[in-house]
Amino acid sequence: MSDLKPLSEKHNCAYCPIIRKICRVPDGKGPSTCPTIKQKEILKRAIEHYENDEEIMEFARQASVQEGECYADRKPGPYTMRPQKTRVEEIIEFANKMKYRRIGIAFCGGVTYEASILSEILEKHGLDVVAVSCKVGSVPKEKIGILEDQKIRIGEYEPMCNPIGQAELLNSANLDLTVMLGLCVGHDSLFLKYIKGFTTVMAVKDRVTGHNPMAALYTAHSYYQRLKKLEMGSDAEMKSRMVSRNK
Repeated sequence: MSDLKPLSEKHNCAYCPIIRKICRVPDGKGPSTCPTIKQKEILKRAIEHYENDEEIMEFARQASVQEGECYADRKPGPYTMRPQKTRVEEIIEFANKMKYRRIGIAFCGGVTYEASILSEILEKHGLDVVAVSCKVGSVPKEKIGILEDQKIRIGEYEPMCNPIGQAELLNSANLDLTVMLGLCVGHDSLFLKYIKGFTTVMAVKDRVTGHNPMAALYTAHSYYQRLKKLEMGSDAEMKSRMVSRNK
Protein backbone atom coordinates (compact mmCIF):
# COMPACT_ATOMS: atom_id res chain seq x y z
CA MET A 1 0.00 0.00 0.00
CA SER A 2 3.02 2.32 0.31
CA ASP A 3 2.87 3.18 -3.39
CA LEU A 4 -0.70 4.40 -3.11
CA LYS A 5 -1.87 7.85 -2.12
CA PRO A 6 -3.17 7.48 1.46
CA LEU A 7 -6.56 8.61 2.71
CA SER A 8 -6.40 12.13 4.08
CA GLU A 9 -5.84 12.10 7.84
CA LYS A 10 -8.51 14.78 8.15
CA HIS A 11 -11.15 12.98 6.08
CA ASN A 12 -14.38 11.95 7.82
CA CYS A 13 -17.28 10.58 5.74
CA ALA A 14 -19.58 11.15 8.71
CA TYR A 15 -19.26 14.92 8.18
CA CYS A 16 -19.94 14.84 4.42
CA PRO A 17 -22.15 17.87 3.57
CA ILE A 18 -23.17 16.62 0.11
CA ILE A 19 -26.83 15.67 -0.39
CA ARG A 20 -26.37 13.71 -3.62
CA LYS A 21 -23.22 11.84 -2.70
CA ILE A 22 -20.97 10.32 -5.37
CA CYS A 23 -20.82 7.11 -3.31
CA ARG A 24 -24.61 6.80 -3.55
CA VAL A 25 -25.57 8.03 -7.03
CA PRO A 26 -23.57 8.03 -10.31
CA ASP A 27 -23.98 11.78 -10.90
CA GLY A 28 -23.28 12.71 -7.28
CA LYS A 29 -20.52 14.86 -5.87
CA GLY A 30 -18.08 14.71 -2.97
CA PRO A 31 -15.96 17.01 -0.81
CA SER A 32 -12.31 17.73 -1.63
CA THR A 33 -11.11 14.72 0.40
CA CYS A 34 -13.79 12.27 -0.85
CA PRO A 35 -12.16 8.80 -1.10
CA THR A 36 -14.56 7.72 -3.87
CA ILE A 37 -13.03 10.48 -5.99
CA LYS A 38 -9.49 10.75 -4.62
CA GLN A 39 -8.51 7.19 -3.68
CA LYS A 40 -9.43 5.26 -6.82
CA GLU A 41 -6.29 3.09 -6.72
CA ILE A 42 -6.89 1.90 -3.17
CA LEU A 43 -10.52 1.16 -3.98
CA LYS A 44 -9.49 -0.64 -7.17
CA ARG A 45 -7.30 -2.96 -5.09
CA ALA A 46 -10.22 -3.57 -2.74
CA ILE A 47 -12.45 -4.62 -5.66
CA GLU A 48 -9.76 -7.05 -6.77
CA HIS A 49 -10.26 -9.00 -3.54
CA TYR A 50 -13.85 -9.71 -4.60
CA GLU A 51 -12.90 -10.49 -8.18
CA ASN A 52 -9.95 -12.76 -7.41
CA ASP A 53 -11.41 -14.81 -4.56
CA GLU A 54 -14.56 -16.84 -5.26
CA GLU A 55 -15.33 -17.31 -1.56
CA ILE A 56 -15.09 -13.58 -0.86
CA MET A 57 -17.20 -12.79 -3.92
CA GLU A 58 -19.93 -15.22 -2.88
CA PHE A 59 -19.82 -14.00 0.73
CA ALA A 60 -20.23 -10.39 -0.43
CA ARG A 61 -22.97 -11.34 -2.89
CA GLN A 62 -25.01 -13.21 -0.29
CA ALA A 63 -24.53 -10.37 2.21
CA SER A 64 -26.08 -7.97 -0.31
CA VAL A 65 -28.90 -10.41 -1.06
CA GLN A 66 -29.55 -10.65 2.69
CA GLU A 67 -29.55 -6.86 2.97
CA GLY A 68 -32.24 -6.53 0.32
CA GLU A 69 -34.40 -9.29 1.79
CA CYS A 70 -34.58 -7.44 5.10
CA TYR A 71 -37.15 -5.05 3.60
CA ALA A 72 -40.75 -5.83 2.67
CA ASP A 73 -42.76 -4.50 -0.27
CA ARG A 74 -39.74 -3.78 -2.45
CA LYS A 75 -40.69 -2.39 -5.80
CA PRO A 76 -39.63 0.43 -8.14
CA GLY A 77 -39.67 3.68 -6.14
CA PRO A 78 -40.74 5.88 -4.68
CA TYR A 79 -41.59 3.65 -1.74
CA THR A 80 -41.31 3.51 2.05
CA MET A 81 -38.71 1.08 3.35
CA ARG A 82 -40.26 -1.38 5.79
CA PRO A 83 -37.75 -3.54 7.70
CA GLN A 84 -39.02 -6.98 8.60
CA LYS A 85 -36.21 -9.13 10.05
CA THR A 86 -34.32 -9.14 13.35
CA ARG A 87 -30.57 -9.66 13.46
CA VAL A 88 -31.08 -13.18 14.83
CA GLU A 89 -33.15 -14.04 11.77
CA GLU A 90 -30.55 -12.48 9.50
CA ILE A 91 -27.72 -14.55 10.99
CA ILE A 92 -29.72 -17.76 10.50
CA GLU A 93 -30.73 -16.89 6.94
CA PHE A 94 -27.23 -15.79 5.97
CA ALA A 95 -25.71 -18.98 7.39
CA ASN A 96 -28.16 -20.99 5.31
CA LYS A 97 -27.41 -18.98 2.18
CA MET A 98 -23.71 -19.76 2.63
CA LYS A 99 -24.49 -23.40 3.52
CA TYR A 100 -22.79 -22.94 6.88
CA ARG A 101 -23.56 -25.48 9.60
CA ARG A 102 -21.07 -24.99 12.45
CA ILE A 103 -21.50 -21.69 14.25
CA GLY A 104 -19.28 -20.45 17.08
CA ILE A 105 -20.38 -18.02 19.77
CA ALA A 106 -17.88 -15.96 21.76
CA PHE A 107 -19.83 -14.43 24.63
CA CYS A 108 -19.34 -12.41 27.79
CA GLY A 109 -20.14 -14.22 31.03
CA GLY A 110 -22.49 -11.36 31.85
CA VAL A 111 -24.79 -12.42 29.01
CA THR A 112 -24.68 -16.17 29.61
CA TYR A 113 -28.48 -16.35 29.70
CA GLU A 114 -28.76 -14.50 26.39
CA ALA A 115 -26.08 -16.78 24.91
CA SER A 116 -28.11 -19.82 25.93
CA ILE A 117 -31.20 -18.41 24.20
CA LEU A 118 -29.21 -17.63 21.05
CA SER A 119 -27.70 -21.13 21.09
CA GLU A 120 -31.14 -22.70 21.45
CA ILE A 121 -32.57 -20.67 18.56
CA LEU A 122 -29.65 -21.45 16.26
CA GLU A 123 -29.83 -25.16 17.11
CA LYS A 124 -33.59 -25.25 16.46
CA HIS A 125 -32.79 -24.05 12.95
CA GLY A 126 -30.43 -26.95 12.35
CA LEU A 127 -27.14 -25.24 13.14
CA ASP A 128 -24.39 -26.88 15.19
CA VAL A 129 -23.28 -24.46 17.92
CA VAL A 130 -19.98 -24.24 19.79
CA ALA A 131 -19.97 -21.49 22.47
CA VAL A 132 -17.11 -20.27 24.67
CA SER A 133 -17.40 -17.89 27.65
CA CYS A 134 -14.99 -14.99 28.20
CA LYS A 135 -13.74 -16.39 31.51
CA VAL A 136 -12.50 -19.62 29.96
CA GLY A 137 -9.26 -20.85 31.56
CA SER A 138 -9.96 -19.08 34.87
CA VAL A 139 -6.80 -16.98 34.58
CA PRO A 140 -6.41 -14.61 37.57
CA LYS A 141 -6.29 -10.92 36.66
CA GLU A 142 -2.97 -10.63 38.47
CA LYS A 143 -1.51 -12.52 35.50
CA ILE A 144 -1.80 -9.36 33.36
CA GLY A 145 -0.74 -6.97 36.11
CA ILE A 146 -4.12 -5.97 37.53
CA LEU A 147 -3.83 -4.55 41.05
CA GLU A 148 -6.26 -5.34 43.83
CA ASP A 149 -7.94 -1.92 43.70
CA GLN A 150 -8.44 -2.30 39.93
CA LYS A 151 -10.69 -5.32 40.27
CA ILE A 152 -14.48 -5.23 40.07
CA ARG A 153 -14.78 -7.12 43.37
CA ILE A 154 -11.88 -5.94 45.48
CA GLY A 155 -10.48 -8.56 47.84
CA GLU A 156 -11.85 -11.51 45.89
CA TYR A 157 -10.50 -13.93 43.31
CA GLU A 158 -11.33 -12.52 39.89
CA PRO A 159 -10.51 -14.24 36.59
CA MET A 160 -9.60 -12.08 33.62
CA CYS A 161 -11.59 -11.97 30.40
CA ASN A 162 -9.68 -14.19 28.01
CA PRO A 163 -10.63 -13.23 24.43
CA ILE A 164 -7.47 -14.76 22.96
CA GLY A 165 -8.35 -18.03 24.67
CA GLN A 166 -11.87 -17.81 23.26
CA ALA A 167 -10.50 -17.20 19.79
CA GLU A 168 -7.97 -20.02 19.90
CA LEU A 169 -10.55 -22.52 21.19
CA LEU A 170 -13.04 -21.52 18.49
CA ASN A 171 -10.27 -21.64 15.87
CA SER A 172 -9.76 -25.29 16.81
CA ALA A 173 -13.47 -26.10 16.36
CA ASN A 174 -13.57 -26.08 12.54
CA LEU A 175 -16.29 -23.40 12.39
CA ASP A 176 -17.98 -21.87 9.36
CA LEU A 177 -18.94 -18.61 11.07
CA THR A 178 -18.37 -17.03 14.50
CA VAL A 179 -20.84 -14.78 16.32
CA MET A 180 -19.57 -12.29 18.90
CA LEU A 181 -21.97 -11.56 21.75
CA GLY A 182 -21.47 -8.90 24.42
CA LEU A 183 -17.68 -8.77 24.68
CA CYS A 184 -16.22 -5.72 26.46
CA VAL A 185 -14.48 -2.82 24.75
CA GLY A 186 -10.88 -3.91 24.20
CA HIS A 187 -11.61 -7.58 24.76
CA ASP A 188 -13.65 -7.58 21.55
CA SER A 189 -10.68 -6.04 19.71
CA LEU A 190 -8.34 -8.78 20.92
CA PHE A 191 -10.86 -11.43 19.94
CA LEU A 192 -11.20 -10.03 16.42
CA LYS A 193 -7.42 -9.86 16.09
CA TYR A 194 -6.95 -13.56 16.91
CA ILE A 195 -10.08 -15.24 15.54
CA LYS A 196 -9.70 -16.86 12.14
CA GLY A 197 -12.36 -16.88 9.46
CA PHE A 198 -15.53 -14.85 9.20
CA THR A 199 -17.06 -13.23 12.30
CA THR A 200 -20.30 -11.32 12.73
CA VAL A 201 -21.62 -9.44 15.77
CA MET A 202 -24.90 -10.21 17.50
CA ALA A 203 -24.51 -7.49 20.13
CA VAL A 204 -21.82 -5.47 21.89
CA LYS A 205 -21.33 -4.67 25.56
CA ASP A 206 -23.03 -1.61 27.01
CA ARG A 207 -23.77 -2.11 30.68
CA VAL A 208 -25.86 1.05 31.04
CA THR A 209 -28.17 0.82 28.02
CA GLY A 210 -28.93 -2.90 28.11
CA HIS A 211 -26.35 -3.52 25.38
CA ASN A 212 -27.88 -0.95 23.04
CA PRO A 213 -25.01 1.56 22.68
CA MET A 214 -26.80 3.50 19.94
CA ALA A 215 -29.17 4.78 22.63
CA ALA A 216 -26.42 7.09 23.92
CA LEU A 217 -25.95 8.53 20.42
CA TYR A 218 -29.68 9.03 19.88
CA THR A 219 -29.89 11.00 23.12
CA ALA A 220 -26.53 12.81 22.91
CA HIS A 221 -28.42 16.10 22.54
CA SER A 222 -30.65 15.44 25.54
CA TYR A 223 -30.18 12.85 28.30
CA TYR A 224 -26.58 12.05 27.37
CA GLN A 225 -25.29 15.58 26.79
CA ARG A 226 -22.46 14.78 29.21
CA LEU A 227 -20.84 12.65 26.48
CA LYS A 228 -19.88 15.84 24.66
CA LYS A 229 -18.26 17.44 27.70
CA LEU A 230 -14.56 17.32 28.57
CA GLU A 231 -15.23 16.02 32.08
CA MET A 232 -15.93 12.55 30.71
CA GLY A 233 -13.38 9.88 31.61
CA SER A 234 -12.24 7.36 34.20
CA ASP A 235 -12.16 8.08 37.92
CA ALA A 236 -8.37 8.39 37.80
CA GLU A 237 -8.53 10.81 34.86
CA MET A 238 -11.20 12.87 36.62
CA LYS A 239 -9.06 13.14 39.77
CA SER A 240 -6.03 14.11 37.69
CA ARG A 241 -7.98 16.89 36.00
CA MET A 242 -9.26 18.19 39.33
CA VAL A 243 -5.71 18.28 40.72
CA SER A 244 -4.48 20.13 37.65
CA ARG A 245 -7.26 22.69 37.96
CA ASN A 246 -6.51 23.34 41.61
CA LYS A 247 -2.78 23.94 41.10
